[in-house]
Order: sequence, then structure tokens, then C-alpha cells
Amino acid sequence: MTAAPHFVVTDSAKDPAADIWFAEPAGFTALPLESLVAPPGSPAADELRTVFTPFLEAAPDELIRQQFVAQAAASQQMLGALCEVGTVHCSIGLHRDDVDETASGDGQPLISLFTLSWRDTAVAPRAVTAARAVTSAAGHTHIEYLELPCGPATLSETVRTASADSGLPRLPLLQIHAHLPHPDCKRLVVLTLSTTAVIRREEYRAVLRQIAETVSFDSPLESDKSEASRLGEGMPAVR
Repeated sequence: MTAAPHFVVTDSAKDPAADIWFAEPAGFTALPLESLVAPPGSPAADELRTVFTPFLEAAPDELIRQQFVAQAAASQQMLGALCEVGTVHCSIGLHRDDVDETASGDGQPLISLFTLSWRDTAVAPRAVTAARAVTSAAGHTHIEYLELPCGPATLSETVRTASADSGLPRLPLLQIHAHLPHPDCKRLVVLTLSTTAVIRREEYRAVLRQIAETVSFDSPLESDKSEASRLGEGMPAVR
């Protein structure tokens, strides 16, 4: 007998101003973007400083403490850049590589980054917008057209490497994208799952497809109470 899926509905799913709902599988932890990119002196920045204080006090010496501060500042800059391009949700994924523990993975932890971003588009039928999202940008491969419960979508992949002067590790970064046009035909939501575990392309592609299949532009809590049962492990909602 198969047990019913366990899911958690977050407070944001009940926000009357929300206009997209989706679910994340187990292993993803949402980052509080508003707090992490809060300007200095704001209440949110003060709260973030309070959270970081125990980590700073636990540092073995001043050098480690300064390194932590520098890394935190760099992370804030990266998250700020994401927000500037329309990113409204960001989660860190941590999973064990258990596809084949006798191979190179050997059960090691895998880290990924999931983001949800809005983009304005020219007014057009949704299927046309979904197709344009991947044909108008260079470097997209493994393109697939989907008919999801929320409407037409395209799935694609890109592989990027950080520039030499970026200060980031020069490892290939696999990014899997799902492009889902909004019913108003004026904007597009882009789901992106990024990881350096390029060898696990198929598994991460399946994860993003799973998330995309749960997307709804109408509140499932209001339109269909039973809909929540298919939304997996969690159901964040963002504006």
C-alpha cells in the first residue's frame, strides 16, 4: 500500500497578492531573499546580523571571522544581482548522490540552486512565447516542448563556465530551465536549477520537470482543495 505524499503549505501560499504557486521536493531550503539583500541599517539587516552573530563568535580566530564576513558579503552581492533580473524565489538543494554509489558519486552530497524569475515579454500566444524563450537565446540545448497543467512550456539546458576574473571556481555549471508563460500573455516565469554535478543531468532534469508540473497560476487552495495533494513536499507561493 502506497502512503499518501506528505506536503507542507507555507504561509506565502495563502498570500492574497500571490500570483504563482509551486512545490519543491524534499531537500530544498528556501533562502529569505528580502533579508539577505536588505540594505544596511534596515530592520531586516539587523535581524540578519543577529542570526550571523553566533557563527562569528564561534570562529576560532579573527582571520576565519573575516573570511566568513567576506564570503557572506559576496553571497549577498550575487543574490542582489539575481533580484535585479527578476528573481523572486531562491532555494538551496542538498541531496545525496545515490544513483550508483559504487561509481564516482559514492554517495557524496550534491548541491544545487533553484531560482524562480519573472520576465516581461511581448504580447503573444503562450505557446509562441514558450518557443521564443529558447530559440531567441544562444546556447540552449536539449530543448523539449511540454504541455503542463498550467499551460505550454519549454524545457532546455545550458552549460556555462565562470570567467577567469570572476573569482568563482571554473567548473562547468549545468543550468536546466523551464519557461512557463503566464495566462495574461505578457510575462514569463523561468524556473532554473543550477548545479556543477553535470554527470547527474538526467536526474536534475527530472527534478525540475517535477517542480514545473506543480506550477499553478491560480490558487489551488481556493479553486480545488484536493489539488494540494499533488503538490509534493512543499507549496511556496511568490509574487
